Amino acid sequence: MTFKHWTLDRDAEGIAWATLDEAGASANTLGLAVMEELAGILDQLALRPPSGLVIRSGKAAGFIAGANIEEFTRIDSAEAARALVQRGWTLFGRLAAADYPTLALIRGHCLGGGLELALACRYRITVDEPGTRLALPEVMLGIYPAWGGMQRLPQLIGPAAALDLMLTGKGVDAVKARRLGLADDCVPPRVMDNAARVMLLSRPAPRRLPLLQRLLNGPLRGIVAGKARKQVAVKARPEHYPAPYAILDVWANHGGNALAVPVASPSSLESILRSPTARNLIRVFFLQERLKAFGKDADFKPRRVHVIGAGVMGGDIAAECALRGMIVTIQDQSVERIAPAVARAAKRFERKFRGKPREARIALDRLIPDPAGHGVGRADVIIEAIFENLEAKRALFADIERRARPDALLASNTSSLRIADIADVLANPGRLVGIHFFNPVAVMPLVEVVRTRCTSDEVARHTAAFVRRLDKLPLPVQDAPGFLVNAVLGPYMYEALRCVDEGLAPETIDAALTAFGMPMGPIELVDTVGLDIAVAAGKALAGAHAELPRALAERVADGRLGKKTGQGFYAWPGGKVSKPAAGAVPADLAARIVAPLLAASQACVSGGVVADADLADAGVIFGTGFAPFTGGPLNFVRSSLAAD
Repeated sequence: MTFKHWTLDRDAEGIAWATLDEAGASANTLGLAVMEELAGILDQLALRPPSGLVIRSGKAAGFIAGANIEEFTRIDSAEAARALVQRGWTLFGRLAAADYPTLALIRGHCLGGGLELALACRYRITVDEPGTRLALPEVMLGIYPAWGGMQRLPQLIGPAAALDLMLTGKGVDAVKARRLGLADDCVPPRVMDNAARVMLLSRPAPRRLPLLQRLLNGPLRGIVAGKARKQVAVKARPEHYPAPYAILDVWANHGGNALAVPVASPSSLESILRSPTARNLIRVFFLQERLKAFGKDADFKPRRVHVIGAGVMGGDIAAECALRGMIVTIQDQSVERIAPAVARAAKRFERKFRGKPREARIALDRLIPDPAGHGVGRADVIIEAIFENLEAKRALFADIERRARPDALLASNTSSLRIADIADVLANPGRLVGIHFFNPVAVMPLVEVVRTRCTSDEVARHTAAFVRRLDKLPLPVQDAPGFLVNAVLGPYMYEALRCVDEGLAPETIDAALTAFGMPMGPIELVDTVGLDIAVAAGKALAGAHAELPRALAERVADGRLGKKTGQGFYAWPGGKVSKPAAGAVPADLAARIVAPLLAASQACVSGGVVADADLADAGVIFGTGFAPFTGGPLNFVRSSLAAD
């Protein structure tokens, strides 16, 4: 049998090396053709067994990114879905039952079905590089691992650690995989092939769980599942996100075998795959992939960044740039003003490089205080993140344009001012672009790339490429008040604040919206963003003389600005919100408060702020946390109309 996607070689020791390099793809996925060829490899090895088998990737991008999601979306019946699961379950079962030792050599991403394949091997070696990451992220698509991962992972690392990975979809790096027992060894790239060869030839005894972990995996699994179910219920409602509850049921009651679940069960393959949540979360996955593609064709690899403004936003933007390997100069009026930003960055790097103090120090060395602004003349990218004052920004950019390299990217992080109003002071206003990050910068994935009528295509592409270098999602938007995210958030938050004016308790309003599916209620969001910022955004959207909600105006006048002052609509002791218990929630409250957001989203599409409804949905989901299970605000409207 000849292979299109795999190569199979044997070395002098009789070890077979199966290398996956999916033809015509930038990353390996486990589509039908790849799986059929893997079955053919196992057939060949059954006829002439090797001394061992190494499965590795021929892609620089990583090991295996998981199942082929596009093939998955073409499944048109419950029978076809069950057949797909049966194929993977049977194939990986064959791999696990091989008479010869098998090893997955994992370099780069190893996700979903890729990790399930690795779990079916007797051994796993991870390569200690920043890009190596192992995860079972199926729950984030509204589905669950069904090719043996739910069965094998708890047996390998214990049920608590396994459920944590499966229920959250979060990943672990190469070192943590070794610490958990998910990997048998973690090695540098230069010795990875030899390490795989030595392990297969020495055949160490597979890792065995301690007695207590075996009991928790066996007769006590009901207790573990019950505790985990309570933890899941705090974060996800079963009617919104059924997959985590199904994972617990399949593991606890069916041994991790999805094929054993009765068709009528809410945890069955048929129920999960037909759920609106799975359909919408898969939609969100493709929306994310579309955002990732912006700037992909731009040959722009900035090495030096200059950030002006060392406040929370500017300092955290600078830290993200340094974290991604860029040399960053950060400017403010004095070293004393820059010091808090450097201190925050140091803590961020310590968390990111836990157990690797040298890497944390190297990252911090790339962040250079520059109160005099000497870095302007050398920077590839210059980002302004000062206070929201039009004349101050105009004066700053007039000076920057004179000092910056002619090819440097000039960007403003303004959230409420028009980019064109800032740019018209420049000799070449087409150089300036908006690059709107969201707070907290380290957490929020979206960055709005704001174009004016003068912004050149090249500048827009370079900005998107820069955003991708930071591992963020660039969203192209036009230069309109509030851009997209603030334009939809403003009416939503102000409607919630009007409800406060009418006498509804803030905690009741927040309870209504978290029950709807928002990650945070609108009143807590106002407190988190800052009440003064909410006022500025409201004036930018509705005009300087717009009437503010009374509850908002009173608190701003008193200096109660939310989390940053320790008191807003709620108290924030130690930086954590303190809320009273919510009272009874009026039935139509969530619909009332969400309605202006839905209308504003449609208006942004109609007004050309974003190119289409899909980009509006993507921006509102990744920029505001709008309930992902709905597929986005405009998809939610379409679905609601269809249901009626």
